[in-house]
Amino acid sequence: MKRILQLVVTRWLARTPIGMVLLGLGWLFMRKRRARKQQPAQTPALREPGRRSGNPYAWRGPAAGDRR
Repeated sequence: MKRILQLVVTRWLARTPIGMVLLGLGWLFMRKRRARKQQPAQTPALREPGRRSGNPYAWRGPAAGDRR
């Protein structure tokens, strides 16, 4: 229901130049808000010695192959 209401309001505002300005400002505001909200999650936590990185793409050295 929320998405349908957003679509209707967006299409209604997009009909006029002032509405386009309002949509652009709203887009910029929401983009900055989302970036600020996700920022703490993107900072890597300090690793303890002897612990593996949680990153599956991290380089683990030449001895990290499929040896048993």
